[in-house]
Amino acid sequence: MPFKLGQIERYVLIRTLLGVAMALAVIATIILLINFVELSRTVGVRAKDASSTQVFGLAVLESPTVILLLLPFAFLFGVLGAFVNLNRRSELIAMRAAGVSAWRFIFPAASAAVAIGVITVIALNPIASAMSDRFQRLESRLMEGYLDDQPKAIWIRQGDKHRQIIIRAKSNELPGVHMKDVSVFIYTLDPDGSLRFSRRVDAKQATLEHGQWLLTGAREGQPGQQAQTFDAITIPSTLNQRTALERFSSPAAIPFWGLPGMIARTERAGFSATPYRLQFQTLLATPLMFAAMSVLAAAFSLRLLRLGGLAGLAGSGVALGFIFFFMNQLCNALGKGDVIPAVVAAWTPPVLALLAGFTLLCYTEDG
Repeated sequence: MPFKLGQIERYVLIRTLLGVAMALAVIATIILLINFVELSRTVGVRAKDASSTQVFGLAVLESPTVILLLLPFAFLFGVLGAFVNLNRRSELIAMRAAGVSAWRFIFPAASAAVAIGVITVIALNPIASAMSDRFQRLESRLMEGYLDDQPKAIWIRQGDKHRQIIIRAKSNELPGVHMKDVSVFIYTLDPDGSLRFSRRVDAKQATLEHGQWLLTGAREGQPGQQAQTFDAITIPSTLNQRTALERFSSPAAIPFWGLPGMIARTERAGFSATPYRLQFQTLLATPLMFAAMSVLAAAFSLRLLRLGGLAGLAGSGVALGFIFFFMNQLCNALGKGDVIPAVVAAWTPPVLALLAGFTLLCYTEDG
């Protein structure tokens, strides 16, 4: 038979979701204020044309990525606060006296955390990634005057099993990919896997369109031959306007649905796709992390108030949550450095947090 929520489970679940929503609102407000102050200090001061409204808009665009990163704390603080309030109002005592097992109202909360995690990965993450990408573009546009005297060289690499192409340009005009002062270095991939320089093309402009680079005002040179001048040269490309610009973005700016393709394209071009693999595995582990924080918070707040020590136990739960968060960041750093596999780096912290919560819950509930 399908699992049905009783009146008690629904009541506890509603209280839990309200606690998570309140914690999320506090975290989001703090992050938004911090980003606004930081951007006012950097963009607002250096970009003379930036108004307070534009700076606040940048803060709004940048905040969702950070909020999603700290979302496990919303579940930790929200669930912990909800269960502590239930305990202080003696509602937990009444439930336990009525023979209701703690597992009955913790599992619905954990299931809701998993469901919210899935929604976060498949819906909220793409929205946050799009906002982060727009933030980077708007910030670059506002800082354009301040950075005029600094180098803005652009490097792009593409390739397949036959050749590798490295493209260098001084600048790119948005929207689209319209680069100026371009140098294209083409290498042939020998059967033994070594690269052999094939030719070089210098052009005044390069435009990416219809699966090829259109180089205008081009000058081509090959080893042992005299350079030749052409009005236009086309070079096949495995990139398009979206994927070429993605190479300037961090893994956080790539939406969940775009990460598998990004991993394949990056490896095909000869780059290491470890940061994108780690981001993909981290997103896959997000529902488990939310559930782990919910179970951990509930386990640390079930001690009956009359037994004393509830505040200390709840504080220990918060401290342990911070420990798992920093452990998650450490594993991410080790994963980015290829010290440990991306799968291990992404899944170890939530699995350990969930096991810790279940262990304490079994000790508290079953002795």
